[in-house]
Amino acid sequence: MNASDFTRRTKDQLAARVARDIFDGAIVNLGIGQPTLVANHLPAGREVILHSENGILGMGPAAGEGDEDFDLINAGKQPVTLLPGGAFFHHADSFAMMRGGHLDICVLGAFQVSATGDLANWSTGEAGAIPAVGGAMDLAVGARQTWVMMDLLTKKGESKVVASCSYPLTGVGCVKRIYSDLATLECSPSGLRLIDTVDGLGREQLQNLIGLPIAP
Repeated sequence: MNASDFTRRTKDQLAARVARDIFDGAIVNLGIGQPTLVANHLPAGREVILHSENGILGMGPAAGEGDEDFDLINAGKQPVTLLPGGAFFHHADSFAMMRGGHLDICVLGAFQVSATGDLANWSTGEAGAIPAVGGAMDLAVGARQTWVMMDLLTKKGESKVVASCSYPLTGVGCVKRIYSDLATLECSPSGLRLIDTVDGLGREQLQNLIGLPIAP
């Protein structure tokens, strides 16, 4: 058995799965990479205020083709939109929001997440690798909930959910949920708990892929 035996969530399907769990009225930071797609899938009628660490509150979905304004970008330098009432502010004010506990949720990518919620997402520790921590450490420990959005397995088929991270840590015990292309998991001090899987993938099969026990 391997991951190719199951129909994985596409990036947009995964973004929609994350968006579904964001509650009405939440203030949310979307990290660079896959998490930015969540902005395009927020349910209609649900007010979610998106924050970008480069100094935006009230960010909207990605700009459509031909409507890009490269003076209006997210932290990943992608053209975005601004919703009515949105605001721009200094980078220092943005980080004060992050560090001051004013974000309900942040959604980040990751290289590894431990079963107890340790996060490694800024470096693989390889010689010559360019450090790319950005605001990840501030977000991981500053937000009330940190969610990770990632592929469950590496290109080599190894689980990114591990007993203990081998890469340099971003934060300790900070991740509450892991949203992946194959399953959604909750991290806790006692280990992993299953929230859902793609069709046809059972808990025991998922445990075999990850190599760790998963509580129902």
